[in-house]
Amino acid sequence: MSDKKAFSGPDLHHIKEAICVDTNRVYDSCADKDCITDLRVYLTDCNQHTLENASVVRPKCAEILNCVIEVEKVPFNKGCYSVDITFFVKVTLEALSCPSAPSTTIDGLVTFGKKCILYGSDGNVKIFTSNYVCDGNDEQNPVTNTNPKAKVQCVDPIILDAQICRICDCCNTLGDCCDNIPRKICRCFEGNFGNYGEKAIKVTLGIFTIVQLERDVQMLIPAYDFCVPTKECCCDTEDPCDTFKRIGFPIDEFFPPSCKDNDNTAYFNPTGSCGCSK
Repeated sequence: MSDKKAFSGPDLHHIKEAICVDTNRVYDSCADKDCITDLRVYLTDCNQHTLENASVVRPKCAEILNCVIEVEKVPFNKGCYSVDITFFVKVTLEALSCPSAPSTTIDGLVTFGKKCILYGSDGNVKIFTSNYVCDGNDEQNPVTNTNPKAKVQCVDPIILDAQICRICDCCNTLGDCCDNIPRKICRCFEGNFGNYGEKAIKVTLGIFTIVQLERDVQMLIPAYDFCVPTKECCCDTEDPCDTFKRIGFPIDEFFPPSCKDNDNTAYFNPTGSCGCSK
């Protein structure tokens, strides 16, 4: 493809030059809407004591604390990579001794994994970068791993269901999970994790994710001009009431829009499936 075809468009006469930039290119991606059932909620000793005296639990909210991502080549499938993701989710629930009794808030940890296969092309180079350190050695740090970089975008899950059960009825038993919880995750909870009682909680989570594989590439792009800010730096102090008067009334906060108003709104627009596609 010639440069004229590549840069053709209504603003062709404004292009000054073609410049080379170093950026991340997305080679493949997928979007998923997952519903994971019967996930064991791991509790600390203090929260487990509250659960032992409860008969009902109600879900409140969930928060993703971290996710661990591993990228490995897929054998006999050139250019494809498996992306293994482990989520660490903090769930907040209300425990009640009976439906009419006051509730007690408890926090627990849920872990679950997700795997997908994406196309990430091939690379076989060593990357060296120079990082300047004041009064130190200007060291070269080689990156020898040629796998593409995986990027996971997600929103906090929705707790669809929460139930009290016996430990033996949970799909994922305790085992050595408590020994493998990162210390950074453990510091988000009060107390120590362990198998302290007879009751357990299993939840159902709904989560939206986008997974993509990226590589560091050099690309030729059209340059129009330098990006010079046109807004002036204003540091004038003004009356706070005058500032407040210029803020529009938050109508949507008081009157949430109906479904008819959001017909054109979509949470995700998947561009690929969780399989290997070139």
